Amino acid sequence: MSKINAGVAMVNVFEAWGIDHIYGIPGGSFNSTMDALYHERESVKYIQVRHEEAGALAAAADAKLTGKVGAVFGSAGPGASHLINGLYDAQMDNVPVLALLGQVATTAMNYNSFQELNENPMFADVSVYNRTVMTPESLPHVIDEAIKAAYQQKGVAVVTIPVDLGFEEIEEVEIATAKNHKTGVIMPDEEDLKAALPLIEAAKKPVLYVGQGVRGGFDAVKAFAEHFSMPVAAAVLAKGIIPDLYENFLGFAARVATKPANEALADADLIVFVGSDFPFGRYFFNPEAKFIQVDIDATKFGRRHNVDQSVLGDGATALRRWVELGEARPADAWLKANQENIRNWHAWRKSFYNDDSTPLRAEPVFKEINRIAEKDAVYVSDVGNVTVNSIRHLEMNGEQQFTTSGWFATMGNGVPGGIAAQLTYPDKQVFTFSGDGGFAMQMQDIITQVKYNLPIINVVFSNNAFGFIEAEQEDTEQQKFGVFLEGADFGKVGEALGADGFTITEYSQLEPAFTAAKESKRPVVIDIKIKDERPLPVEALELEPEKFSAEQIKAFKEKYQVHDMPTLRELLK
Repeated sequence: MSKINAGVAMVNVFEAWGIDHIYGIPGGSFNSTMDALYHERESVKYIQVRHEEAGALAAAADAKLTGKVGAVFGSAGPGASHLINGLYDAQMDNVPVLALLGQVATTAMNYNSFQELNENPMFADVSVYNRTVMTPESLPHVIDEAIKAAYQQKGVAVVTIPVDLGFEEIEEVEIATAKNHKTGVIMPDEEDLKAALPLIEAAKKPVLYVGQGVRGGFDAVKAFAEHFSMPVAAAVLAKGIIPDLYENFLGFAARVATKPANEALADADLIVFVGSDFPFGRYFFNPEAKFIQVDIDATKFGRRHNVDQSVLGDGATALRRWVELGEARPADAWLKANQENIRNWHAWRKSFYNDDSTPLRAEPVFKEINRIAEKDAVYVSDVGNVTVNSIRHLEMNGEQQFTTSGWFATMGNGVPGGIAAQLTYPDKQVFTFSGDGGFAMQMQDIITQVKYNLPIINVVFSNNAFGFIEAEQEDTEQQKFGVFLEGADFGKVGEALGADGFTITEYSQLEPAFTAAKESKRPVVIDIKIKDERPLPVEALELEPEKFSAEQIKAFKEKYQVHDMPTLRELLK
């Protein structure tokens, strides 16, 4: 029987599973895998990042954008520990990632060797699979098992590899089980679907709320919403599934949200909750509303709201079948008021598109982004106020993609996520959006974008503050402390790192900069100096006369420049 290098056999398993690139930084404890990656460089590309955290965040973004397993590595000790932030991002957004950890040679383990770290306990909480390879022969097998576990449990699989094992020769046998990997749709039980129909028929103020579980199923969402005359709201990670200007789409709930969605969900008497695990449901959903929940994971039933009818199964399938089973619900005052509410919302936010004040508002920036965006563009948003503005002002058409760090909400995911998006979709236009705080955390990997000639448009919203946290300190009436940042010229930083750089301080500079960015064949960094102003806090609106005095409402409207935007309850009168 022929022989094969154990490390090469491992990389062959990558190839069988469709892993075509892996991020990382080499180290002495990872040399055997680096040697295997060199020999198999035509099938699995090594992507050199400048920080292992960037690699882990990029691997998570790969998985979010494609559904395929992302791959990253770190050498023993500090290389491995740097991965942890990006791996938690993957874990909390339920996407498959394979993380390889270097380890000292088996002959040096347990001798307090240089950079030796007992890595298994560190990664126990973040992983669905966590093993140390014990023999050369088991190396490809353990990798195969890890990838299967990552897919099956939608999480992080961690494999620690002592460096000497990958250099050994083993018998060449078929190891990868990728050809037998199967996925399928869980079909909803017909009786559960029928049991939910009386709740839908009795509702006077129903809302459909969808998450990532309906990805690719806008046709089902639209058919259900129009058959039952329901407005629709969505989770932030589901942005892009529904075209943002669809007349029944209210936007998003909670703080990273829109006014129409929060108002509708607070007043709804029925919420049809499909394919989501929205963590703020108990704060923003009407607790008295009837609740129908559809999910492929039964452990999620009742986690965010008391459930009146649960349906175990695929969300889009359930929506389509309900249309077939249920009587059409005619359009009524509830639907029409919600449609008017979202029209008013769009008109209000667009009223700032031509605001030429200095420092700039965010709205004119997104006007330019929407202008130059291609029909299949990919957007990666960092976290903070930049996420709020992205979900409100990006006018996605249903073909474009969006991702961010959802549950973990880690700053610094923008630049690495852009790398992942452009490597995965080399022919698509890719944008990243970062605040100045998040951009500074990972701006070193603009060098990676330059190295691999990735023509990403990186937009930095510089307000010299951690604005999202500043708002929290404002809400708790504490002294604002630790939230203000020293400014920098990130356009020049981009140029110094090899990208095209622009620093925007005036409205007149926006259009030429974004036109140049669209035409550029290189990475671009556009640093835009914006006002340190809080986006409209839709999670704490002070607009309803039943709750606030005329003076409070007037002050709130003046502070946030609210105009021509009555509340949902006013529209229903």
